[in-house]
Amino acid sequence: MTPATTIRELFAQLSAKLNLTWYSNGEERAIQAEGDAPLVGPLNLARPQPIQVIGPPERHLLESLGSKGYRHYLELLFASRPAALIFTDGLVPTDACRTLAADSNTPTIYTSEPDAQVIQRLLAHLQPSFQPAQPSHAEPKNIHGVFIEVLGKGVLLSGDASIGKSELALALISRGHRLIADDITEFTRINAHTLQGRCPPVLQDFLEVRGLGLLNVRAMFGNSAVKPVKNLHLIIDLQQMNEQELSHLDRLEGSHSTQRLLGVEIPQTTLPVAAGRNLAILAETAVRQHLLRVTGYDAAAEFSERQRGYIEANQQSSTSPHEKG
Repeated sequence: MTPATTIRELFAQLSAKLNLTWYSNGEERAIQAEGDAPLVGPLNLARPQPIQVIGPPERHLLESLGSKGYRHYLELLFASRPAALIFTDGLVPTDACRTLAADSNTPTIYTSEPDAQVIQRLLAHLQPSFQPAQPSHAEPKNIHGVFIEVLGKGVLLSGDASIGKSELALALISRGHRLIADDITEFTRINAHTLQGRCPPVLQDFLEVRGLGLLNVRAMFGNSAVKPVKNLHLIIDLQQMNEQELSHLDRLEGSHSTQRLLGVEIPQTTLPVAAGRNLAILAETAVRQHLLRVTGYDAAAEFSERQRGYIEANQQSSTSPHEKG
């Protein structure tokens, strides 16, 4: 079967296999992305895919934004003109979502099938047409760093030797987060845009901290403090910086970039290591910031817009003629 190039072609080819139903067929839209970017994926405004899938995790995230934040997110979503929205697991669009979808003429589909199955099936169908041949996913790659689950997200702590990755991991574990691997993590590319990491069996449960030696995290903190496998969502790179280097950092935007691992672009935040900085709190905050950035929220942009409005209001006030008594 020739892979579809438009959303209606895709619906015609896979509707029976994935139990797809039109909620609103909208206008015909092409399924295309820049370069080798994925064509399908979970709801994401930071790196939007042409086909945005909304399952239970995404619905939970949207509900947590509050009515104003939810409306703002939807406006950004439809302004990006996705090829289609697909609601999975029996979910249906809210009234606000239906209204904006109709106003923007965006195709909307729903299915009772689980989100992971829908994404994998759509990627497998569209990949031959839109993506270059992928390397084998069978062979894992060992990557140096500490892999830990923070706030439900897989975070790789990277940085030079002796910079304090294991000490930061220990602080995070003490705050209720979970260790996956210390020193070496085996990462495998499981689809076009996802890396999965696990600990080599010989190192499982162990964390080496200078001055304390080897710690058995499971024995010390309990079974809930370790996790066998996790997808990678964010890299936090620890860098030793002096006062001059710190002064060159963008104080509004921070230090955000991406790192390409096994052909997948992974978001990265650089955290300066300096005396007096509580890295555990900073790491947690970096993950919370990443979660907001995925929804399309940018605190620096909001601040700049607020400042611009304040300046314009003051200028208008200063140039208005004064009434004479």
